[in-house]
Amino acid sequence: MNERDTLKINGKGHLEIGGADCVELAAQFGTPLYVYDEAYIRAMMRAYRDTIAEAYDGNGTVLYASKAFSCTAIYAIAKSERIGVDVVSGGELYTAMRAGFPPEKICMHGNNKLPREIAYALECGVGTIVVDAFSEADLLEREAEQRGMIQNVLIRINPGIEAHTHAYVQTATTDSKFGFSVSDGTAQKMSEYLLGKKHLRLKGYHCHIGSQIFEQQSFVLAAEKCLKFVAEIKQKTGFEAEVLNLGGGFGVWYTDEDKKIDLKIYLRAVIDAVKTQCEKYGLRRPHLMLEPGRSIVGEAGITLYTVGAIKEIPNVKKYIAIDGGMFENPRYSLYQSKYTAMFANRAAEPPCELVSVAGKCCESGDLIGTNINLPKAETGDILAFFTTGAYHYSMASNYNRNFIPPAVLVKDGKAEYIVKPQTYEDLVRNDVIPNYLK
Repeated sequence: MNERDTLKINGKGHLEIGGADCVELAAQFGTPLYVYDEAYIRAMMRAYRDTIAEAYDGNGTVLYASKAFSCTAIYAIAKSERIGVDVVSGGELYTAMRAGFPPEKICMHGNNKLPREIAYALECGVGTIVVDAFSEADLLEREAEQRGMIQNVLIRINPGIEAHTHAYVQTATTDSKFGFSVSDGTAQKMSEYLLGKKHLRLKGYHCHIGSQIFEQQSFVLAAEKCLKFVAEIKQKTGFEAEVLNLGGGFGVWYTDEDKKIDLKIYLRAVIDAVKTQCEKYGLRRPHLMLEPGRSIVGEAGITLYTVGAIKEIPNVKKYIAIDGGMFENPRYSLYQSKYTAMFANRAAEPPCELVSVAGKCCESGDLIGTNINLPKAETGDILAFFTTGAYHYSMASNYNRNFIPPAVLVKDGKAEYIVKPQTYEDLVRNDVIPNYLK
């Protein structure tokens, strides 16, 4: 376990998060249960906000990346911590607006924003929209003209960085569904195209090189390449970017194979690169945006399960089954993601065997972990998986008509729902039987 002040083993030998005993949380709220540590979330938001303020003279904005975990409570926390958010759909935008989040501090992304999503963003007064297609630029121009407004936009560019991460989460290479390549000239063409629009104001550029990245140099190189492009565009067109959004993607701890990042060192390295390149090319320092998501909520979350059936295949493998599965954690099925786990009710006991953790879905591949080192399992044990705060609830489904688990926020030993439990009625709420079948 990656132990910290708000995640520890208490005097009962139980796992504790945010001052709350996980065994008691399981008894009170049931399992599976997503649990979020509010103090950790706030600490990470402040680390980004304060480092940018100190190292870049306050000329920057932290945008929480909603796709990691979106619910009204997370936007309420972001608002109180005085940071912005990014959204990638009408649903995320609606959730942020329901939470009373200021729209001018919202940045909207997406490689195929729907017309209704663009219209809704303009109606809400979203501060910045990141353009990802020529057709989208045309649609934005029409919608803004109809409303008699001018919309601030950025262009998503691909500087050609191949970050050392899973292929599915590399997003800044030339071959990507996102953005415009710097190397083939399309990023310049889009810049010139937007500069010709009357109702769109090009403010600068956006770049996101991928997710779960540990190499500091990848972020530094992205900053260098983006600012070189900014300088080239200034020379060719006279336009100088006022905003540079370098995205997110900072890696987090899942197992001891992952190194623990000193966030402030990484951020300062990126900021120093921005300063150096601006001086090199004679550019004004742009307003710097960063979009952390996983690194804010990932390690803040754990998931609690109850162990059910235990099955051992002699000389092959031992399975322990839980009341969750791929419906509430699809990351193992998608990416073969690795996790650290422990029994919350026997957290001080040393591990003694490697097991595979199986879910309850009707799929042979329904696993959420293999070669997990645990004490000898017993039915009824409360199993805790760490670093499940990002891309778990967000990617959950009702596959096999299982419930998406509820989520609770813990602080100072107290826990409250931030996502309520589903019921069977929720599962059939939108079902309709056509009249001819009745």
